[in-house]
Amino acid sequence: MLEQLKGRRFLVIGRVGMDLTPTPPGTRTLAAREMMVAMGGSSANIAAGLVKLGGSASLLTCVSDDAIGWYCEDQLDAYGIERAHVRRVRGEARTSLAIYETRIEEHQSVIYRNNAADFEMSVADVEAVDFARFDAVITTGTVFAAEPSRMAAFRAFELARAAGLPVIFDVDYRPYSWPSPQVAEQVLSRAGEMADVIVGNDEEFGFMAGGIERGFAHARALARRSALVVYKMGPEGAVTFANGEELRTGIFPARALKPTGAGDSFMAGLVAGLAEGRPLREAVLRGSACASIVVARPGCAPAMPDTEALDAFLATHPGPTEG
Repeated sequence: MLEQLKGRRFLVIGRVGMDLTPTPPGTRTLAAREMMVAMGGSSANIAAGLVKLGGSASLLTCVSDDAIGWYCEDQLDAYGIERAHVRRVRGEARTSLAIYETRIEEHQSVIYRNNAADFEMSVADVEAVDFARFDAVITTGTVFAAEPSRMAAFRAFELARAAGLPVIFDVDYRPYSWPSPQVAEQVLSRAGEMADVIVGNDEEFGFMAGGIERGFAHARALARRSALVVYKMGPEGAVTFANGEELRTGIFPARALKPTGAGDSFMAGLVAGLAEGRPLREAVLRGSACASIVVARPGCAPAMPDTEALDAFLATHPGPTEG
């Protein structure tokens, strides 16, 4: 099924938002006098990364019909991300706003998601999409955190599978978006069982399994019904389960400016590598390289490398640590 990725036309489901970052790098929010403004949101970041790496991406989500939502629409255009399936919503719903610091020590990220506009995505929004236009569907766990977005996302999975498209799922568990851990565990587990490619870290798989000590076994079990499962372990690298085998890979050391954006960039690099027909190990390592590049730069979407920057990094950077 992953052969279909070679068309490189991706439907990405989930939020776009505005990111504010105190400048210059290292500045605390409490001391901020100036801010860098950029597009953010996990799904939009992944879409930006895919476009920069030579693919095409269309975002399916909702934004508030106000200046913040309009900014996000303008940014999607600037990054070359199609927004035919981005719907404006009125009322009290608001597009996400994140304020995060470009610093590692005592890092602060503050995300405003009360009445989040992206949670207004409906089944009707999903059913308006022509899935035959795409080669894969990508989403993150956030879309499942509230209704009607949850029901809509599951409907998207159903329609993608009916159209023969691989479903790529980043667990991306964020407790503040969910009504309770129990609901999150149940819903994310269901989503994982419907996906063809699953990417998550050790804590997320552990959460889905009911205990971090059971996360690795849970990832291995999911791989029996999925085409590909990536179990990330931070500085310890990753284990990728595919075709009954377990591939261990390390990371590319980097002088990180911030801890944010690594997961989104890893996903973009991994999927782009698979779509280019690269061997699995190489695709995983390209994802790891993208993560190292992004944490060493300010911003998330702006920090995503294009193909030239990624190739230059791989040609000049020391090889990955042992996995």
